[in-house]
Amino acid sequence: MCTKITSKEQLLTMYDNVKELIEKRTTLQEKPEKYHISVCGGTGCMSSKSEEIVKSLKHWAKEYGVEDKVEVAITGCFGFCERGPIVKIFPDHTFYTKVTVEETERIIRRHVCSHDVINHLLYKNNNGERVFTQENIDFYKKQNRIALRNCGLINPEEIAESIAAKGYQALATALFDMTPDQVIEVVTASGLRGRGGAGFPTGLKWKFAKNAKSKKKYVICNADEGDPGAFMDRSILEGDPHSVLESMAICGYAIGADEGYIYIRAEYPLAIKRLRIAIKQATEMGLLGDNIMGTGFSFNIKIKYGAGAFVCGEETALIHSIEGKRGEPTLKPPFPAEKGLYGKPTNVNNVETWANIPYILLNGASNFASIGTEKSTGTKVFALAGKINNGGLVEVPMGITLREIIYDIGGGIPNGKKFKAVQTGGPSGGCLSEKDLDTPVDYDSLVAKGSMMGSGGMIVLDEDDCMVNIAKFYLEFTVEESCGKCTPCRIGNMRMLEILNRITEGKGEMHDLFELENLATTIQSSALCALGQSAPNPVLSTLKEFRDEYVAHIVDKKCPAGSCRSLLNYEIVTDLCLGCGLCARNCPTNAIYRTDKTGANARLNAYAINPDKCVKCGACVSKCPAKPKAIKK
Repeated sequence: MCTKITSKEQLLTMYDNVKELIEKRTTLQEKPEKYHISVCGGTGCMSSKSEEIVKSLKHWAKEYGVEDKVEVAITGCFGFCERGPIVKIFPDHTFYTKVTVEETERIIRRHVCSHDVINHLLYKNNNGERVFTQENIDFYKKQNRIALRNCGLINPEEIAESIAAKGYQALATALFDMTPDQVIEVVTASGLRGRGGAGFPTGLKWKFAKNAKSKKKYVICNADEGDPGAFMDRSILEGDPHSVLESMAICGYAIGADEGYIYIRAEYPLAIKRLRIAIKQATEMGLLGDNIMGTGFSFNIKIKYGAGAFVCGEETALIHSIEGKRGEPTLKPPFPAEKGLYGKPTNVNNVETWANIPYILLNGASNFASIGTEKSTGTKVFALAGKINNGGLVEVPMGITLREIIYDIGGGIPNGKKFKAVQTGGPSGGCLSEKDLDTPVDYDSLVAKGSMMGSGGMIVLDEDDCMVNIAKFYLEFTVEESCGKCTPCRIGNMRMLEILNRITEGKGEMHDLFELENLATTIQSSALCALGQSAPNPVLSTLKEFRDEYVAHIVDKKCPAGSCRSLLNYEIVTDLCLGCGLCARNCPTNAIYRTDKTGANARLNAYAINPDKCVKCGACVSKCPAKPKAIKK
């Protein structure tokens, strides 16, 4: 489809012509004449052969002569990554999980040809019930997908499907029916705050950029998603790139900019591919580029690759990188809204923030503001990972509690383990304990507890995780990613890491805890940028909530979680040992030997471990067949 759109009426006419693409899918029919099969095309499912699933489904449809009764297409991330690859069949809305290429013949033969649901591919809720539709799966019941509204619904590589889902109607509304000030007023009234971490009011940010005096201004999409385990922005760009392009054009109109940049890390090849396709299609149709829809407003978007530097998530460092300079932050003020890219006023928002804009303009500020809390409106996307049964991408109303996310949506902790902590906000955030599970998830409540929203990383930890080691992990990341420009971050965080290394090696002393806290508060008050200032948060939060673990490492020279290798001692319990010798045969250093003692449950002599030879690799534990394990640490 390459028809040039030159007016709002023409866009709405095209919508009327293609809207059935979406309407037919979303209108529930139990035994339809024609099926549409959507296969998850997010990076996670693509790595699990979803492209091969698409090809195989098309092959079997041809083999069974039902090509005219089924359409197979790739789509964006459904979010339920733990159960991927996902295949959703419209219009009966059947939701299949963990689909393999081998199952595709059965899907065509039974589901398409005979209208017969394949039970073993359906998800089983916590109560053991098989669930047919996405909406009835526990993982989705408390979600509200706004930023992710089109992910899993449309083919991101076909602009017609975006238009069928009301794509670019918000842009047309802004250009034809609103002044720039009115656009900013609506965004401001919605209460939308930046989803990249700082939570600054989006409307106010746009207003500052609009009021800046300059003939040239820029709009930037920050897609430099660097938090460990985070993939919110990547999934939006892979599943609904047009929503971001549309929003950037709306902002360009509102602030008086005619050029935009998407700064995206090169490690996101699929997102880049789909962005390029989307930009090309939108430009050919007159929805981007010169004289958009005949209004005289022009807006062009370019893609700029990042090399994967975490610090380039900070807006001034990002701007320097686009300019071809070293990605280092600068003191603010001046803020980018006043002096940004190439010295011109610039508005920077992250991907998730942009994805909310069309929804707000089409549904009204009050609609968006009615979701969430008074000071944190709308929804937030989180990458739920770690020790959790249902990991994946979740979008929830602001104000939902951590307990609801972890247990109602995430399904709790696997293998009967006990919940220990949840890390929110990535390397800039903090760890919250079990007593904080009823904390509302919003900007202010998390900060009050010593953590933060961040861009949306949420890592769940269980009883086997050492909190000192967790703090060390995040600090290692920050030290590695520091740009090195300011002394507090470059030197201070390194000194903190050295102390944590000593503690986890059993060489720590009690005064190290004072040094950690002193260094942390100094860095917080003196580092150049927000990334440096927030780097000590994981250390401070774990010191506050899990100080006893630090003390155990220092005083008792033990890691309560059994995670720090230097403090581990493996021991075979004689009465539990079966005398089978599997541990000895798999020991790489021959540290395990047979004794003259016989265990209570064995006819053969028990084994023991020579601590001087043991390298604490854990091979013996994994091979021990005794229940409970005879080898303790």
